[in-house]
Amino acid sequence: MNSLVVEDLNVNYGKTTVLWDISFQIPTGVLVGIIGPNGAGKSTLLKTILRLTDPLSGRIELLGASSFAKVRQKIAYVPQRGTVDWDFPITALEVVLMGRYGKLGLFGRPRIADYEAAQQALELVGMAGFANQQIGQLSGGQQQRLFIARAIVQNADLFLLDEPFAGVDLTTEKLMIELLKTQTKQGKTVFIVHHDLPTVEEYFDHCIMLNTRLVAAGPVKEVFTKENLSLAFGKQQTLFDEAATLSAKSLGGFL
Repeated sequence: MNSLVVEDLNVNYGKTTVLWDISFQIPTGVLVGIIGPNGAGKSTLLKTILRLTDPLSGRIELLGASSFAKVRQKIAYVPQRGTVDWDFPITALEVVLMGRYGKLGLFGRPRIADYEAAQQALELVGMAGFANQQIGQLSGGQQQRLFIARAIVQNADLFLLDEPFAGVDLTTEKLMIELLKTQTKQGKTVFIVHHDLPTVEEYFDHCIMLNTRLVAAGPVKEVFTKENLSLAFGKQQTLFDEAATLSAKSLGGFL
C-alpha cells in the first residue's frame, strides 16, 4: 500500500498559483525529504495533505483512504516552530501527552498508561529531565525533540514535519533523524520539509522535489540529480555546488 497518493493537485492562494499539476506516489515505510527553493510550495503541500488548506482541484489518498476523517488519528504533524505559542502555560510532559488525546475521546482523561507512554517518549528523545519545564523555557532543539516525542506517543502511521531542523544544533538533528529512521523500520512513513541539500542523500530514502510544479519524486538515488536540482533551484544550484566544494576543501584540512 502507498502511504500517500497525490493526483493532479492544484492549490491557489487568491489568484496566486502555489502548487500546479502535482502528481506522485510514495510507498509506506520510507523517510521522504520535501525539497525546493523558498516559495516552492513545500509547506503548502503539507497543509493541503492535512486539509488545513483547500485545494483548487485534485485528489489526495492517505494510507489507502480517500477520506481524511478515516485516517486523521493515524497522522502526526510537527509544525514550524514559529507557528507555536511558546508562552502558553503548558509543560513538556503535557505537550507529549497530547499525542494520546485522539484515542481518549472528547471527555476521556489520560490514564496511568498514557502518562507512562509520554514519559517513555521523553526518555527516547533525551528529554526525561525536562518533563515539568514550561515549553518556552526549552531551547529550539529541545522544543523540536518534544514534538517528535508527541508524534511517537501518538503511534501514528504517517509523520509530517515542517522544517524540524531549523535552528537546531547538529547533534539534535542527527538524533532526530535516527529516531525517525527507527520509525520507518517499524512501517511508519515520515515526510520532512528540508533545506540542507548536502544531507539529502544521507538522510532520506525518497525525495519530492518542488518548484510550484513537481520536478521529480521517487527514490533519492534516482531523482536527486544535478539535472533535477538545476530545474528546481536554477541559479541557486550553482551557489550550492560552490558551497559544497568550499565545505569539502575546508574539511580536508582537518582530515
